[in-house]
Parts: sequence; structure tokens; C-alpha cells
Amino acid sequence: MNKKSKILVIRFSSIGDCIWVTPVLRCLKEQLNCELHFATKKAYGELFECNPHIDKLQFLDEKGLNNLISRLKTENYDYIIDLHKNLRTLWLKMRLWGVKSFSYPKLTFQKWQYVSLQKKDALPQNHVADRYLQTVAPLGVKPDNKGLELIIPERNIIQKDFFPLSHQNGFVAFVIGASYYTKRLPLEKLIEFCENIQKPVVLVGGKEDKEIANEIEIYFAEKRPNFILNLCGKLNIGQSASVVSQAEYLYGHDTGLMHIAACFQKKIYAIFGGTTPELGLYPYQTPHEIIENKDLDCRPCSRLGKKTCPKGHFNCMMTLSNEKIEKSNKI
Repeated sequence: MNKKSKILVIRFSSIGDCIWVTPVLRCLKEQLNCELHFATKKAYGELFECNPHIDKLQFLDEKGLNNLISRLKTENYDYIIDLHKNLRTLWLKMRLWGVKSFSYPKLTFQKWQYVSLQKKDALPQNHVADRYLQTVAPLGVKPDNKGLELIIPERNIIQKDFFPLSHQNGFVAFVIGASYYTKRLPLEKLIEFCENIQKPVVLVGGKEDKEIANEIEIYFAEKRPNFILNLCGKLNIGQSASVVSQAEYLYGHDTGLMHIAACFQKKIYAIFGGTTPELGLYPYQTPHEIIENKDLDCRPCSRLGKKTCPKGHFNCMMTLSNEKIEKSNKI
């Protein structure tokens, strides 16, 4: 493309998926002569406000989709890169009629084959972030293999003296939450994991994780004083990212903060229960090990997780043995 093109990239949610878009944003900006806009939910705006490759953020906020579309209509885009591909983005593209668009291949049928029929070869063996990059290949964009990217706003950077003295010489971050029950270790297993970690631990998560985090904190209060620092529900996304960026390494479920850790090239111990890495959800271009039980024929039980175990036994998490946990801690 010779003239300066105007490109809109869309990914409304969630944290992990938005972070996986960052290689696309970088490669588009660095390889094409373009003005680049990114549309996402306002809640995720701080993940991108310092991104040097975005010329303008467009937010889906409480005013709704039609309000966003009205604003986008005034921009006169040359291309739309739809990395969400749902009914909302379909409607958006229809309303911006005449703008050439490229859509992420969601592989819905292949995912159904993999989950429902246990057809192991149904999905391509690459990460979702790479599938996002394939979406812009028709524009001549090539992967740069520089990984994920996040620049934390200065106001969200956690300083070293914020941490207690027990944690200032190094700590392990443990992201204890996840969006669905079948993606989370139960309390007893979280405690079991923590018992086998030698360094001080910082628990990171949202308000919904506070109750379990408090239980973990209470359990270790007398047994191992100054071992647990519980920050669940006390930080925003950017501040949580800052904590993760300072950890020596990280434990996490298949969830957004785990993928944020990959932006900082952290060693990640990724815990998978009802979902599997083969869905393209493993830590991207960062050192990592997968902790999972590969011997269960009921995995995966879903693409994104479930509110309860369909079999009632939750063996995908409950059978993660001490041996596997201890092995994962030998760094």
C-alpha cells in the first residue's frame, strides 16, 4: 500500500484475547504505512493507552454499540480487521458498508469436533495469537516473533517499597482466579500448590477471588508467617500487571493475567483443568510448563470452561498429584 491507509482493528474482550492482539497492532503499524485505530471495551482501555502503535482508541462503552458505530462512520476507514467475529462485529461491519474487512477464522466447527468428539487433529497446532496474525497476512503483514506487548501506565506501576520486606528480595506470583469453575484449582489444591513453593508468594486476582484468597492467607498465617501477600481485589488490571511483571515466575490458570505475564517474558507454570492448551491458549512465546492431567478422556469438557464439572468428580484438577506439583517447582 503506497498511500497512508486507515485501519480499524476490533477485539472487544476479554483480557487474554486483547493481549493476544498486540502482535497484530505492532506488525500492522511497523510494516504498513497506516493510521491505526483499535476498538475494545472501555474496561480494557488502560491495557492499550500507552501502546505506541495505536493512533486512536475507540471504546465500546455504556452508550452501546450503535453509538460506537456512529463515531466510527466518521473515520472513513480503508480496512477493518475483525478479531472478535461475533454478531456485534458483524452488525458493525454491515453498518460500515463498503469498508473492506478481514475476519479472524474462529474455527467454531473444529473446536466443536475437538471438544465434543475428542477429535484431536481437528484444530491447527498454533496459538490464537498466530491465528490473529494470519488474519492480516492478505495485507502483506508478516509475524515478527517479538511476542506480546504491554506498557503499564506510570500511575499503575507498583514500586518495590510497596511490598513487605519479606517479598522485596523476590516472590512468586500466583494468579488464583479464572472465569469458570472448571478452570480453577479448588481451595485445597491451591493450598497444596503453595505449600510446595519455597519463595514468598503474592496472590493476585479480582474481587471475586477475595474469599478464597483470604482462606489461603489464614491457613498460612501461623504456619509460615510472612509467606503470603494477598492482593486479590485490591488492585486494578494495570497494577496487577505491574505485580506480575516483578515476579520471579508465575503460577496461573488459563486466564488473562497469566497471559499478561507472557508480555514480560516470565516463566509461567500454566494450570489447565477443563480446558486444554491444544485450544491455542497456552502461554505465548515465553518460557512455560503446562501442569495438567493428560490421562483423562473427559478433557476438554468445553472450549472456555464450565460452571460445574459435567462428570461431577473434577478429576482434571483433583488428580494433580503432589509429585507433579513438586516437579513443577524445581526451578
